[in-house]
Amino acid sequence: MDPIPPEALLEDFPPPMQAIAQRLRNVVNEAIPDAVERVRPGWRLIGYDLPVGRKRVYFAFVAPEDIHVHLGFEHGWAMRDPHRLLEGAGITKRVRWLKFFDVDEVDPERCIELVREAARVAAMTRGERELRSLADEDEPLEAADRP
Repeated sequence: MDPIPPEALLEDFPPPMQAIAQRLRNVVNEAIPDAVERVRPGWRLIGYDLPVGRKRVYFAFVAPEDIHVHLGFEHGWAMRDPHRLLEGAGITKRVRWLKFFDVDEVDPERCIELVREAARVAAMTRGERELRSLADEDEPLEAADRP
């Protein structure tokens, strides 16, 4: 089965949502040029995998809907979010996201910062992510705090 191009998925959504999704795709590609983009048809989203060694780790997604578009992060629960932008705490256990209703709401600088943080967290081991979740969200872990 041939992969579905992202443009084909986006055709099912209103033009304003297509514009937001395209801007977010550009943000992810600018932030992590090595990210592997592919449509996940069952989830109706564009997912991003980070090459880590010989494998790929799912770390981010662009998920269009009829009235907004999500930029989401698989391990968002362990990410640093100094500007407190991420949504989803109390709704999902691990996934966090940003939600955009208009293309002008997309702040590329802040989004790039979060995409890079998502990639950093995704490249960690499970133990490192668990340790990160115990640390103060705004403080980097000191070497003495690591196992």
